[in-house]
Amino acid sequence: MNKLIGAVFGLALGFALAFGSFGQMVIVALFGAIGFAVAKVVAREIDLSPYVQGRRSNQ
Repeated sequence: MNKLIGAVFGLALGFALAFGSFGQMVIVALFGAIGFAVAKVVAREIDLSPYVQGRRSNQ
């Protein structure tokens, strides 16, 4: 499954570079990385709870 995701992502970057500029390819790569991270959080493979919770007082 990871090979398929990598192949699709590489294909998308290739199309972005072929039909656009390098800057557009970087934007596609950035949004792909953001989408990948969001998918990992939704699938509960990455736990963000330590960063999202508020401060706890020691009193």
